[in-house]
Amino acid sequence: MTLKADAPAGARFKGYEEVLVQDLRIAVEVVRYRRERWQTADGKRLVAPLPAGILGGFGPELRRFIAAGHFQGQVTSERLTAVLAGMGLAISKRQVVRLLSKGLEGLIAEDQAVLAAGLKSARWISVDDTSAPHAGRNGFVTQLGDRRFAIFRSGTSKSRRAFLGLLQAGRCEHVINDAALERMREMSMAAPQIEQLACHTDKRFATTEDWQAHLEALGFDTLGIHPDPVKVASEGALWGAISEQGLLGDTAIVSDGAGQFLVGNHHALCWVHAERLVHKLCPRSKKDREAIELKRTLIWWLYADLKKWQHDPDPKRARALRARFDRIFTKPTGNVMLDRLLTRLHRQKASLLRVLERPEIPLHTNGSENDIRAFVTKRKISGGTVSEAGRIARDTMIGLMKTCAKLGVSFYRFLGCRFAVPQARQVPWLPDLVCAAPA
Repeated sequence: MTLKADAPAGARFKGYEEVLVQDLRIAVEVVRYRRERWQTADGKRLVAPLPAGILGGFGPELRRFIAAGHFQGQVTSERLTAVLAGMGLAISKRQVVRLLSKGLEGLIAEDQAVLAAGLKSARWISVDDTSAPHAGRNGFVTQLGDRRFAIFRSGTSKSRRAFLGLLQAGRCEHVINDAALERMREMSMAAPQIEQLACHTDKRFATTEDWQAHLEALGFDTLGIHPDPVKVASEGALWGAISEQGLLGDTAIVSDGAGQFLVGNHHALCWVHAERLVHKLCPRSKKDREAIELKRTLIWWLYADLKKWQHDPDPKRARALRARFDRIFTKPTGNVMLDRLLTRLHRQKASLLRVLERPEIPLHTNGSENDIRAFVTKRKISGGTVSEAGRIARDTMIGLMKTCAKLGVSFYRFLGCRFAVPQARQVPWLPDLVCAAPA
């Protein structure tokens, strides 16, 4: 667009000065569709279908605006309603909430497929959890992912059984196989109960109800022994199903050390959370304070050298780093509490030094912390969820938003494609992008 200047007489024209201005055009549009109605020869009613993306009298562009504003912009449903009403749109808060939680079947399926693709191809995943109130009750949400994807799943429990159920990517099978029986032995399950499960003809159960009925038939629920045979058998059977589905394989799980995440044979601990235990110690004297500061300094120096080793792995240096780890965590300081903590951390040597076996594994769970921050912000702004549909929508949309960010995909364009906005750019199936991205 050329703009004219009010030049005085005698002025000389010297060309143009260009300025690029970005703007946004938002307008309310109302379309009346006249749908043909027909009655077939056999008496059935036939009505012309509406264009794709329309839900409850609202178009796909509005659905995209509401979803992006709420999940990515962290705008509450009340404020979205006020903004839309101010623009001249006749919509209520109930209708806004409905558009946020209904008609998401395709997105829910894509999110589930992202989880399956990620677990099958990931070399490592980091995990974390936080509170997630639902229907007036305390709940929890678990995050897992790597550099390519992020998944959120909420529920009433954050037990190891619930985590193993999450790792099945939407399935809830229990399988008795070699992996399941080995897991039960590692958890010190009594030999007679292992023999019962191994010799029984039924070894595959499609639902949790079928599995519970099987354990009751074997009398596991009446045994007053430790460890609890029902708990151990269930965790073992879930691990058997995961192994059979090939969802984890050699994937390492990086966590803060919470008990529910200690599954599989390649667990790694976050160094930031480990050092935080030392940092939280309260010194009672100058000598204690100096001992704590010295150990913290040595730990962070070792951490820095481990990061350098990741970029240039060398077996000789790995042996030296292991010996250095032993010196730091076994040399007494005279501070009883500090020495006990160092002994405890030394027992976790294999998990803290997993990076020396798998250089690709991160030394921390900062990725999970960053991912779950969006969920925490959503909880602070909007509170908990009330309906089951709202809970699933929240988990799904935040997971897809974070996955899009990691894959370099615009979440707004993604929503436009999935909601069938006219002339929206095509966005590939996210599970395919996850598999194609370097793990």
